[in-house]
Amino acid sequence: MHDHPSIFRRNKIAFACLVTLALFVLAALFADALAPVDPLKTSPAALQPPSFAHPFGTDDLGRDVLSGVIHGARTSISIGFIVAVLSGLVGVTIGLVAGYAGGWWDDVLMRVTELFLIPPRFFLALVIVAIFGASFTNIILVLSLTFWSASARVIRAETLAIKERGFILAAQALGSSSTRILWREILPNVMPLVITQTVLRIGHVIFTEAALEFLGLGDANRISWGYMLHNGQHFMRDAWWIALFPIAAITLLLISINVVGEALNDALNPNL
Repeated sequence: MHDHPSIFRRNKIAFACLVTLALFVLAALFADALAPVDPLKTSPAALQPPSFAHPFGTDDLGRDVLSGVIHGARTSISIGFIVAVLSGLVGVTIGLVAGYAGGWWDDVLMRVTELFLIPPRFFLALVIVAIFGASFTNIILVLSLTFWSASARVIRAETLAIKERGFILAAQALGSSSTRILWREILPNVMPLVITQTVLRIGHVIFTEAALEFLGLGDANRISWGYMLHNGQHFMRDAWWIALFPIAAITLLLISINVVGEALNDALNPNL
């Protein structure tokens, strides 16, 4: 197995993406200090092109686009991280239990999982958000509800392979409980897969959240990249900067997450 520091030392692109990802996280953490003004503060300086006073220009209400991009990073990364962790906890737990217990436990849990896998994830989230509202909390709950199923399938498959190995059979022969075997023996062996899946899932969640916001299904009290795109689409000819900078931020962040996720997979996956 490779160690992950050497992967990033050898792969310059992965290292550059790791640095870029770290900068996005820092921007999200210190958005209040880094943003020039409140991103929701309106002003008479509407539709101003990029300038020294407003490096990314202003939108139709005079709001500073740079401030919006910085605070949008906080919104997107927060939702991406929270949803990835919550959905991962559900998916890993169900995958472990289904894979190890087998029998009717496996049948029931996998049928439930398939119910969430059959409908397209985005349209399922779209319908639920449209019905129950698009608050920050609702978006997190809805996306968590729609993202756990794929993780459960992957972890179940890995658990099925691990439970047949000698050290698991030895633990069973020594009388270890199923709970101990799951959390002390199997879970540490699926953790590399969990980590890489979580990192990659963050990117998928960010993209889905931005798409929902772009369609107008977002929390009006929080600035986000998807909301900025939704607003900027009406001014593409006259004020291209309103949409360009959020698009650039989303693209750069998603590329960075995917490259870092693949690099971690190379470093942590013992089958490679």
